[in-house]
Amino acid sequence: MQAVSPTTTGVAHLARPGRPAVVARTLAELRGPTRGVVELPVRLMWCADRAFDLADPDQLLWLYENVLRETTNVDDLRQLVNGRTLRRVWQLLNLPRGVRLAWESRHQGLRSA
Repeated sequence: MQAVSPTTTGVAHLARPGRPAVVARTLAELRGPTRGVVELPVRLMWCADRAFDLADPDQLLWLYENVLRETTNVDDLRQLVNGRTLRRVWQLLNLPRGVRLAWESRHQGLRSA
């Protein structure tokens, strides 16, 4: 499975200038961890402290915000984000407008989550 791209949707929602937001085709394919400590790779977070305890609600939100904003490939989403958890925390996430629009355009259920 590939991520949704501007060519499939017809619209390029940007995570930041020049970088399209990457969106998974289904929430079911997002099978990231739901507990424990997750360390992000440097390509997603550049500071030294890249470990997030998923039991801490604030750290969970920060991890998801960083992954959704910074990823350039769907494999990051599959490995680091959990679809059920994403639905549960969606309204709490502080995301760039383009990222939010890209995800809600593909997964309309997130709007009401």
